[in-house]
Amino acid sequence: MKALVLAAGLGERVRPLTESVPKPMLEVGGRPLIHYPLLMLKRAGISTVVINVHHLAGEIQKRLGDGSSLGLEIIYSPEPTLLGTGGPLNALRDFLGDGTFAVANSDSISDLDVGAMLRFHRERGALATLGLYRPDNLETYSRIEIDSDSRVRRIRLLKSRAPVSFDDYPAELKDCDPATLSPWMYCGAWVAEPAVLDLIPRSAPWSLMTGLFGPMVAQGLPVFGYAHRGYFGTVDDLESYQALVSEFETSPPRLPYLDRK
Repeated sequence: MKALVLAAGLGERVRPLTESVPKPMLEVGGRPLIHYPLLMLKRAGISTVVINVHHLAGEIQKRLGDGSSLGLEIIYSPEPTLLGTGGPLNALRDFLGDGTFAVANSDSISDLDVGAMLRFHRERGALATLGLYRPDNLETYSRIEIDSDSRVRRIRLLKSRAPVSFDDYPAELKDCDPATLSPWMYCGAWVAEPAVLDLIPRSAPWSLMTGLFGPMVAQGLPVFGYAHRGYFGTVDDLESYQALVSEFETSPPRLPYLDRK
């Protein structure tokens, strides 16, 4: 099984740190941020990972090399022009299209059990399954709403915080009561079947939520949400990065894919 780790962003909200260090290479707990999703995927039995790169790409390639130091095979997909969160899939259709695949962000740290998410995905006959998490400050994020069977029934993309407003997929819920749905946030990892690649926009750049998952949910296609109730931390901006560094210094989380010996 193969995976894509998204690592091409500019990291603008973490400046000035990202002027000289790409965001995936910022250190947390004595290792680069990107190590955590890579090792999380490895724990699920994934051995081949492609990483899309753009900003300070050479620094990422120099530090990670061919992936052998992590027990992985790493392949790089350069982006001379940024393609958005979904655009890398256009260039990787052949690479990812031979079986179920996974995608993860490079700026989040989690003990998400990708193997368990894959089993959940297959048991439900899903086309795509999104990893979900419920933070204390859910109101500051876009929302993924699931029903009692964990099927995604609505995606609410945050448009404005003051006042709060959303772009909804679908625009109207006709076959379920929104009061019965459970809201979560996307936690930066998903798995899918190759047929999903037939649904992507033909040209980049494009966003995963507006270009793929939102339309899939609006069309009633089988998209499910896997609720993760363990550890999750992400780098949204400089403040959240500093908080994460401090957390790992004072009370680091127990992550099953790290060798603490």
